[in-house]
Amino acid sequence: MLFKGTHISNPSRASIILMIAGFLVIGGGFFFVASLGEEVLEQDKFAVDGIVDDFVSTINPPWMAETMGYITEAGSVWFLTLLSVLVVAYLLFISDKSKWVALFLAVNMLGISGLTKGLKLLFERQRPEVIEAYDGVGYSFPSGHSTGAIAFYGFIIYLVMVNRFKNSTRWVLGILLGLFGVTVAVSRIFVGVHYFTDVMAGIVLGTAWLLVSIVGLEIMLFRKRRIASKKEEKISS
Repeated sequence: MLFKGTHISNPSRASIILMIAGFLVIGGGFFFVASLGEEVLEQDKFAVDGIVDDFVSTINPPWMAETMGYITEAGSVWFLTLLSVLVVAYLLFISDKSKWVALFLAVNMLGISGLTKGLKLLFERQRPEVIEAYDGVGYSFPSGHSTGAIAFYGFIIYLVMVNRFKNSTRWVLGILLGLFGVTVAVSRIFVGVHYFTDVMAGIVLGTAWLLVSIVGLEIMLFRKRRIASKKEEKISS
């Protein structure tokens, strides 16, 4: 767990800063998506969408579009579902980590899926282009590939950070996974099935929900550790 070694009555300065920052990101993330969604409901056009589309069209040769087409599959429902099932199975039957970790991974993925679908139905934003080959069907805001990729690969980063790897290994893996998750999100613009604001909303929403899941998990593990500590104190006394 992230706060291993801290005590509830005497939390470390780093843990306090991390928790405050996390809550600020969660609140700010949901506020950002809500504010952007309000503009979408009013069917306002975003100048930044046109600017980004024009920029992408100038740096998107056929080979890059094809590459992004492969990368975008890493954020598809079937792929993330398969990976989630495999990781949950690993956490339940092979890993020595608490079973709560597997449960909260499931909550993380099921929650972001339901939240994304609900928001899509609420805002009903039409896509810039419908392309079934890239799952470019249904409503556009927020980008489901973006929310799913950030939530899943972000949770894997969390698992890496609480593992027993060397610090350098943890940071390298974490940065690579983070860049990959963002690339999956950005690929939706390159394949032409989402606006820039769809992807930005997806990244922010995915990050906020990921932090909600991790905070919930950390609180549960912290509570479990405190109960175990009290039992040990009773036995020793």
